[in-house]
Order: sequence, then C-alpha cells, then structure tokens
Amino acid sequence: MKGPLFYSKILLFGEYGIIKDSKGLSIPYNFYNGGLKLSDELDTSAKKSNKSLKHFSAYLKDLQTEQPDLVSFDLEKLDADVTKGMYFDSSIPQGYGVGSSGALVAAVYDKYAFDKITVLENLTREKLLKLKAIFGAMESFFHGKSSGLDPLNSYLSLPILINSKDNIEPTGIPSQTVDGKGAVFLLDSGVTGETAPMIQIFLENMKHEGFRNMLKDQFIKHTDACVDDFLKGDVKSLFKNLKQLSNTVLNNFKPMIPAQFHKLWKYGIDTNEYYLKLCGSGGGGYILGFTQDIEKARKALEGHKLEVVYNF
Repeated sequence: MKGPLFYSKILLFGEYGIIKDSKGLSIPYNFYNGGLKLSDELDTSAKKSNKSLKHFSAYLKDLQTEQPDLVSFDLEKLDADVTKGMYFDSSIPQGYGVGSSGALVAAVYDKYAFDKITVLENLTREKLLKLKAIFGAMESFFHGKSSGLDPLNSYLSLPILINSKDNIEPTGIPSQTVDGKGAVFLLDSGVTGETAPMIQIFLENMKHEGFRNMLKDQFIKHTDACVDDFLKGDVKSLFKNLKQLSNTVLNNFKPMIPAQFHKLWKYGIDTNEYYLKLCGSGGGGYILGFTQDIEKARKALEGHKLEVVYNF
C-alpha cells in the first residue's frame, strides 16, 4: 500500500494573529511531502511513526465519542493497518513550521474518514469551515490547540486566504516571475521548534493589556496589510508593511526567535536588504524571509541555508 502524497505548507502571513482573527495567507509548498505506507520491515523512524499512529488512533476514538456529529472514522481498518506496520513516510522536517503534522492529519482523514468532504466537490464556505473544524480537532493531538489550517492546506493543496476565523476561501496568488530578483525564502535556523510551548508563551502574554493592544494596533494591522498587498501584487507597499511587521515581531516576540538570529533580524531591518518574520510558531525551524534582491540577501546571510519558495 502506498497512499497519495500530501504536501507541506507555508503560512506566509498570520502566525499567532489568526488566533485573534487577523487575516492569513497559507500556500502549499510542494518541495516536501508525505504519505501513508505499509511495511513489514520498519526502520527506527518508521517504528516511531507507527507508534505515534497507534496513539493517534486511540485519540480519534475518543474524539468521535465526544463529538459524534463532527467526524467518524473506520477505526477498525486504521487499527488493523497500524498493526500491519503502517507509518507516515515523510520528507517534511518536523518542528520546522512547514506542517509535518498537518500532512499526516490530511492523509489519515483522506483514507479513513466516513462521509468525507472531497476536494472534487463544490467547496462552499460551510464545507471549508467544517473541514477546518475537523482538522483542528484532529491536529490538537499533536499541538494541544490547532486552527486546523495546516491540514486544510495540505488536504486541498490550494492557497487559502483567511479573512477571519469564520471566513476562509481558496484563493489565487500572483503568478511567479521566474527570473524575478524579489523572493520569499526559507532560512534554516538549524534548530527544531516545539509548537506547544511557543503557543503557551503567547497565551501568557495575551493576559497583559499592553501585549493585546500591540497585537491589535500593530501586529494584526501590518499582517492584514501584507496579505492585501501580496494578493494585489503591490510590491512597494508590501515591503513597507513587511518592515513594520518584522520590527513588531522583533520587539514583541523575542522568545519565538532563536537568540542567534536577533542580530541578523535587526540587520535586515536596518539595511532593507531583507526582512524576516516567523514561519509558524517559531522557536526554531524555518524563519521566513522576504527580499527585493535575492543576491543581496544571500550575500548578507552568507553561511546560512536559504531556500527560495517564491519569486517576484
């Protein structure tokens, strides 16, 4: 058995903000993918994945008992396949903010959910929100709290525009300029990040009025503007808002930025050669970068691994 492949994703804009109803924009990233596989001979990582699937299946059993109207699975088949040695074969790095658990959730839903909503049907807003709710409940097994967006992106393999919690839609993004100097890139921090502790820090900070005001007046304002600019293809305005957003994150989300990147982050803002922002919850993994001149950014970030994901 070899299941269909599900891709990684990149949340271009909206990390943390979407918890508080900011806009967001998520795109599939086909460089990494994963699928369910069966094998008699399991290596160490496949064994670990198989064990995790066993726990996940028990979690899904509880989930459908608690929320029977939300979703139900063919758990007998899932358990039988797990016993036979099923695992999630994935090239998606874990703890890197590109949706490793999202792809797994999408794969399990695709194969084992009863009455599943398929990609081929007319995806009304109701259906999208229902999928998002199902995926959020499923992915909570991995993160403690999940918006459900990562699996949704992985499952649909389409860019998704988040207007607010209850308003999401598939969207088109401006087509890439293959030889464009401008680029969105991933910067490898070299350390993995854990989502749950980062979200915990964020929720602690949300208890303070000053942080809540900053989130609304600066972070969400600039995030929303970046989403609009990106979709319109207004590069000049996008970079003006990106600079503000990068600065807001540096000043208010320091624990989410690995310490060795604080200087590089500030250097980008001071020189305008690139702007950095969080990719997912931060704490490690990838950092997302935007530049109007990829060669200048490469030079400034020499010694670091850069992966271009989009050219304009």
